[in-house]
Parts: sequence; C-alpha cells; structure tokens
Amino acid sequence: METELERKFMQGGAEGLRVTDAGGIEGYASLFDAPDKGGDVVARGAYAASLKRMAAEGRRVRMLWQHDPREPIGIWDEVREDGRGLWVKGRLLDGVARAREAAALITAGALDGLSIGYRTVRAHRNEKGQRLLQELELWEVSLVTFPMLPSARVAAKGGSPLDETLREMATVLRAARREMAQQ
Repeated sequence: METELERKFMQGGAEGLRVTDAGGIEGYASLFDAPDKGGDVVARGAYAASLKRMAAEGRRVRMLWQHDPREPIGIWDEVREDGRGLWVKGRLLDGVARAREAAALITAGALDGLSIGYRTVRAHRNEKGQRLLQELELWEVSLVTFPMLPSARVAAKGGSPLDETLREMATVLRAARREMAQQ
C-alpha cells in the first residue's frame, strides 16, 4: 500500500468545470477509464469508500488553489461518483482574494484545469502496463494551471454582471502589462 499523497490532473472539453451565473462551479474532477499522461487509469468506484468514510466523519473534500494547503479558495458542497467519474459542485468564496483571481482567470480562459490530491489505497498494472487505480483516499480537488488528464477543462459560462466585470478587469490588466513592457 502506498502512503504518499499523489495528484492527478484533469483537463478537457464539455466534461470540465463550469462557472455558473451565481458564481457556483461544477464539473468532473476525474473521469473513469481515461488514461492520464502518466499512464494511470481511475477505475469505476475508486472513490466510493473514501467518500463514504468522509461523510460518516463529517469531513469534506477541500477546494485548493494549485494543491497548496495554505490556499483554500472555496467549498465543494457536493462530491460524488456517477457513471462517468468524480463530479464536484461548489463555490469560489468571494471573500478570498485568490478565489476572485481564480474566477477572473477562468473567465478569461487562462485557467482551465482540475486536479485531485489523493492517496492510493489499492492499485495494480493492467495488461497495457497502465496503473489501474482501484481505491483512492480523496483529500482535495484543486483548480490548476497544468492538468494531466486531457479530458476535462474549466469553462466559463453565463452572462452575469460579475462575468462582464471580470472580463473588463482582464482587459485592463493586459493593457497595463503591454504598457509596462514598452517602458
């Protein structure tokens, strides 16, 4: 049994994280049977025991920025397995500066990755030589810059006033950066 904390990144199209009009986020943090760039494949049901144990203990999966335990940026209100993978639903906390930055980066298309932090409980190599992750102890789901699993991507969605404000802020910051580079 491995005891080290590992990370698995996720990126992709329609299966990825979505930002809703109300500032909530939801999407898939992991997809079953999809090999990542490291050759790992998460099996169906790999998170079930961990999620059940966490619920019984009254604990939640943490939402972090770039896997940094010093930078929680929101709350996952719902984390569950379905037929496709590990689905998460939560919210970035407006009172946290890094969460506001993350929302701006998602809206501008500069941030598009999800990643899980976990400990492998049970795994074996399949006939293709890939590590088949059969049981994982899930610790956290992070918003990240460089995901490892190319099958889900963060996507901004909606037309709230906050979305427009974030787009305007991104435009101003890009212009300021260009101006500073010319000096």
